Amino acid sequence: MKILKIICVILITSPLLLSAQTSTLDIQNSNLKWTGKKITNSSHYGSLKFKSGEVNFSENLISSGKFIVDMTTISVDDIKGSGKSRLEGHLRSDDFFSVENFNEAILVINSSEKNGDNLKVMGTLTVKGLESNVEFDMKKSGNSWTADLTFDRSKHNVRFRSGSFFENLGDNLILDDIVLNAKLSFN
Repeated sequence: MKILKIICVILITSPLLLSAQTSTLDIQNSNLKWTGKKITNSSHYGSLKFKSGEVNFSENLISSGKFIVDMTTISVDDIKGSGKSRLEGHLRSDDFFSVENFNEAILVINSSEKNGDNLKVMGTLTVKGLESNVEFDMKKSGNSWTADLTFDRSKHNVRFRSGSFFENLGDNLILDDIVLNAKLSFN
């Protein structure tokens, strides 16, 4: 009789266990790339490292989640030498991301919905202490996910050569959209 009760409990609770699953980001096997462009179509790109991440899957959707990025790890990968270190220092400065005062960027996932084979994800991005709503696609690829998110830096008070804050920049204008490409692996 005792075994029958245990089997009944397992049968009753197993759908609940299968419908909600929390997955932790595998920081070592995940990566985050950024790209910024000028009005002339020239660009710079680099990478950032995650501090942590977690998503809650429910019925093949992401119901919630949170990713924390270590802004002190911002690197420039398209140039080398003194130009690389100079640009990395500039990106960490108050002209851009004020890393000394804001060493984390946070993405909170609020919900998702099916979008063909992808998930359309809705969330809140916090950069330099300022929040903005974002939407982006995530796609499952084997045991990992890819995500492409574009955010408007002007909504986070990242002003350097931004047409949202300054006029007549000509060829010196840097576009407000910053593109993030992530490969996410979960434990």
